[in-house]
Amino acid sequence: MEIILIAGHGSPRKEANNLEHVASLLHNTIHPGCSNACVRTAYLQFAKPDIMEAINGCVKDGAKKIIIHPYFLSSGMHVTTDIPAIVKEAAGTFPNVEFVYTEPLGVHNNMAQVVLERIHSASGLKPDEIEKRSFEIISEEMDLSDVPSDRLPIIKRVIHSTADFEFKNSLMFHPGAVTAGLSAIKAGKDILTDIEMVRAGINKRLLSKWGGKVICNIQQSAVVGASGRSPVQKTKAEIGIESALRENNNIGIVAIGNAPTALLKVIEIFSLPLGGSGLKPDPSLPLVVGVPVGFVKALEAKALLAQQSFPFITNLSRKGGTPVAVAIVNALLKMAGEEGR
Repeated sequence: MEIILIAGHGSPRKEANNLEHVASLLHNTIHPGCSNACVRTAYLQFAKPDIMEAINGCVKDGAKKIIIHPYFLSSGMHVTTDIPAIVKEAAGTFPNVEFVYTEPLGVHNNMAQVVLERIHSASGLKPDEIEKRSFEIISEEMDLSDVPSDRLPIIKRVIHSTADFEFKNSLMFHPGAVTAGLSAIKAGKDILTDIEMVRAGINKRLLSKWGGKVICNIQQSAVVGASGRSPVQKTKAEIGIESALRENNNIGIVAIGNAPTALLKVIEIFSLPLGGSGLKPDPSLPLVVGVPVGFVKALEAKALLAQQSFPFITNLSRKGGTPVAVAIVNALLKMAGEEGR
């Protein structure tokens, strides 16, 4: 068993002893989803555990190799003398354990980028400048050169909204998805959402330029359910989506970020032969942005959506949710606005 031990100086100021956050970030980077304490923290003074106590804990838990990283900017006395003396003592106490002592943070190419980010943060950047810089960081940290140009703004905005680079590979697009979405927006079509949070997040100012509006029927569906006119096994989001699709023939985008049942209902309706769904006949079906999050039916619903012939954008993972649905729709709205200039 290998354990990484991040050793900091420690401070009499309790809130300054926050190496646990660094350890958590490192752990999630190298062992995503791991529940073991593979990365731990220790302090030279003022805070617990001290370095020797932390080493004892690692050995007690079965560590055969302990990597000790001095979380210091330079090689001062603590890094070159104090901590190495503790490591030497530990090596004598535990001869069957391998100890590796790394260089401190020191001078590294990435340090300049960190300093630059701190300068930007302290400079009172405007929101659009912060967003622009965030998109630049995304491009710097991930190779997006293989992403089709029409999908790139959508993928970047989803990553920006979630700070999750996995969406580059998990997002799936119907070949005509982007074209369908842009066409719907420019034609003044409405956007239907499964829940109010998705509706609230969509940029209505950008949409209003084209004459469309954002609608959500989940509140009305609660009234329908209470009246007994709808089967009790249906969710409110499902009822709301179904009623809106039957009542409004100006819907151009359906955005689902929360309810797998709502997405399954959309697939059911759109998969029926023309006229059999109860919808008013239309030569083209709306773009379905289906990215519900969760462990029950979410992935299954998205996998089913990915097999459909009508336009869709989805992601094949359990991840998703309101931020992803909103990011996709807002990316399309921005793209439509830029094309309309």
